[in-house]
Amino acid sequence: MTRFSLAVHGGAGTILKSSLTPELEAAYHAGLRRALDAGHAVLADHGSALDAVTEAVCVLEDEPLFNSGRGAVFTSDGKQEMDAAIMEGFSRRAGAVGGIFGPRNPIRAARAVMENTEHVLLIGPNALTTAQKAGLPFEDAAYFFTQARWDALQSTLKMRRDGIEDDDPARRHGTVGAVACDAQGTLAAATSTGGMTAKAPGRVGDTPIFGAGTFADNATCAVSGTGHGEVFIRFTAAAEIAARMRHAGQSLEDAAAHVVNIDLGQNDGSGGLIAVDSKGNITMPFNCDGMYRGSVTQDGTFETFIYR
Repeated sequence: MTRFSLAVHGGAGTILKSSLTPELEAAYHAGLRRALDAGHAVLADHGSALDAVTEAVCVLEDEPLFNSGRGAVFTSDGKQEMDAAIMEGFSRRAGAVGGIFGPRNPIRAARAVMENTEHVLLIGPNALTTAQKAGLPFEDAAYFFTQARWDALQSTLKMRRDGIEDDDPARRHGTVGAVACDAQGTLAAATSTGGMTAKAPGRVGDTPIFGAGTFADNATCAVSGTGHGEVFIRFTAAAEIAARMRHAGQSLEDAAAHVVNIDLGQNDGSGGLIAVDSKGNITMPFNCDGMYRGSVTQDGTFETFIYR
C-alpha cells in the first residue's frame, strides 16, 4: 500500500556544532518544520507530489537562514546567481534554471520552464522572461541581501588573498530541497540553491543537472542532493541511486548509503541527500558533520534533525 510521505533538507555540513547557538538551532528546526507543514498540507489534501515539493521548497527559499532564494550566497564578484530544478516521476517531466537572479522563488521559475516551454533547462535572460510570462513575483537586490552571506564572501576573498586554503564545507555547501511520494505513488523532487560562496561567475552546480543533484522516477526513487556539487555531477549521484535500485535490486536505503558514503565520500564529495521511493520509504544519509533535514509521513509524524 502506498503511503504519502515528504522529506526536506536545508543543506549539509553548513554549520559547526560549536557555532550553533540554541536560538539559531531553534530557528533552523522551525524553518524545516514550516516547509514540512506546507508540503504535508498539500499531500493530506490529496494533492500531488509535484505541488508538495514546490510549496515546501518555496518556504525554504523564503527563509534567509538557508542558501537559496532570499538566503543565497554571493559569487566572487559580489553577485547572486541561483539554480533550481524540479522533476516529476510519472512521466519524468522536468524543468530547471541556472544562474538566475530576480524571481523570489527560483523553484517556481524552474517549474515554469517545465510547464510553459518545450525545454528542460534555461539560463540567462530567457529564463527570466519565462518566469515573467508566468506571472511570478520578482524582488530587487535588497530583498536577497543578507549580512551573514556578505560577510562570508568577504572572509573567503580575504583568505584567497592571503593564500589560505580552507576546506570548511560551509563554503562549498548550501542547498534546499524536497522529495515526496503522494497517495497515488507518484514521486517528485525539487532542489534550489545559491551555489558556493565566492564561486566563479557563471558556475552552475549539480542542482539543475538531472541525475546529479535532482532526479525523480516512479520506478525507483526521487532524490534531492546537497554538497560538493562538482562531485555529485561527476558521479551522477542521484541517477546512480536509481540505477542501483533498478538493476541491482538494492533497497532505497542501501543504494543511497553506497552513493553517499562510497562514491561521494571517498572522492571529496562531502554532502548528503534525501530520497523517497514509491512506497513512501524515506532515507536521508550524509557523510559530513550534519545536514538540516526533516520528514513527515501519512500518519502525521513530523521530525527534524541537524546532526546525527
